[in-house]
Amino acid sequence: MKNFWLVKQEPSDYSWADFVADGSTSWTGVRNFAARNNLRRMSKGDEVLFYHSGEGKAVVGVAKVARTAYRDTTAKEGDWSAVDLVPVKPLPRPVTLTQIKGKRELKDIALVRQSRLSVMPLSGKEFAFILRMAG
Repeated sequence: MKNFWLVKQEPSDYSWADFVADGSTSWTGVRNFAARNNLRRMSKGDEVLFYHSGEGKAVVGVAKVARTAYRDTTAKEGDWSAVDLVPVKPLPRPVTLTQIKGKRELKDIALVRQSRLSVMPLSGKEFAFILRMAG
């Protein structure tokens, strides 16, 4: 069964445009246990919303999991994981955090409830709702 996710990234560090130019990326540097556990739950082919945090604060694209969790080689110590993601498509229109917070259908998603979490699950219904918001 396919799962759905949202990953957050500061566009000044690694933007959607950078991701598309690279063609794929290792999602490394996650140093939060809940986010790490979410990375470990990802399956190949799962769909992922790419969210610009910091400036912009908007969902800007769709990616897919290309490789499931493996040891994060950027970690100097500890048991951390990474996954490989590939870009699928940009959203026709970014969906802002303000727009998401304004929809009662999305009031319980982690982006609203646990705003500091960098890797979070979404239900299929929530994922589809955000895509519809993007046009």
